[in-house]
Amino acid sequence: MNRISEHPILGNTEMGRKVAFFMDGKQMEGYEGEPIAVALKAGGVMIHRYTQKNHEPRGIFCAIGRCTDCVMIVDGVPNIRTCITPLVSGMRIQTQDGVTALEVTE
Repeated sequence: MNRISEHPILGNTEMGRKVAFFMDGKQMEGYEGEPIAVALKAGGVMIHRYTQKNHEPRGIFCAIGRCTDCVMIVDGVPNIRTCITPLVSGMRIQTQDGVTALEVTE
């Protein structure tokens, strides 16, 4: 999948070193410092959360940190806007279900 190289607010994304992170327990790779959402999209992840009331999928929408469609649980903290939060090696990211983590069965 294509990687987003220019962010409307953050500008051009500089490629940091390749790092491993975990998405719902699955190891993935991205570039340190790029927005989490960019690494997820490049890895084929398009759904970041489900709405609380109707359980509808959401993903990148505004990509500038204004809406909440891309919020996920990052290192145990819910409601992190992944479109503007830099990726760090070893991050643990979870799909958010309403205001909590999505139950993942492996």
